[in-house]
Amino acid sequence: MIKSELVLKIAAQNPHLYQRDVENVVNAILDTIADALARGDRVELRGFGAFSVKRREARSGRNPRTGEAVSVVEKSIPVFKTGKEMRKRLNIDLPHASEPELTS
Repeated sequence: MIKSELVLKIAAQNPHLYQRDVENVVNAILDTIADALARGDRVELRGFGAFSVKRREARSGRNPRTGEAVSVVEKSIPVFKTGKEMRKRLNIDLPHASEPELTS
């Protein structure tokens, strides 16, 4: 699902809201999360998951085409860890590891 599909789905579930208002709300939420991450803060949405920033140290790498050594600068990457409720929802229809799978 892309952002425009999310906006359409929320607008369809809430016919009393204009689509442009829903889009503004979605953009505001995503911008707030991005701003918090840019400051180095952690954003936790209970039951959904947590966004945080992880630092990757500078290192020496290799150009895969030429094999030449290149330096890779330090960078920050966004990390998302799912919440407990989200993991349960994602695995609701999967057989448990302790139950043998029947094959014919």
